[in-house]
Amino acid sequence: MGRGTKVALIIVAVVLALVLGFYSYIKGTYNELVTLDEGVKASWAQVENQLQRRMDLIPNYVETVKGYARHEKEVFLKVTEARAKVAGAGSISKKIAANNELTATLGRLLLVVERYPALKANQNFIRLQDELAGTENRIAVERRRYNEAVRSYNVRIRKFPTIILAGIFGFTRAPFFEVPEEAKEPPKVKF
Repeated sequence: MGRGTKVALIIVAVVLALVLGFYSYIKGTYNELVTLDEGVKASWAQVENQLQRRMDLIPNYVETVKGYARHEKEVFLKVTEARAKVAGAGSISKKIAANNELTATLGRLLLVVERYPALKANQNFIRLQDELAGTENRIAVERRRYNEAVRSYNVRIRKFPTIILAGIFGFTRAPFFEVPEEAKEPPKVKF
């Protein structure tokens, strides 16, 4: 074997190693992005499970309160409208906004409850309120898990050189499920 043949074989081996290394990097990065993206989707599905549980509890809760507070029609109407917006929301961003609005209107409903001591003593109401409180806690846990998955995913697709591959393969940033400013303030109870 001549000297030229050895050099050519070394060059081919180096090029082949570089191509295989580049392919392995792209494949590994793509698979990691798919895994992170699926993690975000799975976390969002858990959030939606808890949001649906809340949606299922709200009509019973409202009906129980209605029995005691018939003249609070505006609050009941707002809760019903907010619930309908959640049901009609399509994208994750719209679902987040609609659920934040529903959370705010539920806060107003809780203010109505404070005005009726007999309602607060009703066993059905107490059970529903406990279920709703438990569901709100589950939503908070799942929202935190979802936001952690979104953070990991968003950080990964923004790092160099992954940002290039993420753009090529169509991976885009996922929205966080953030609490709106007005929901951070506790509701004011007035008698």
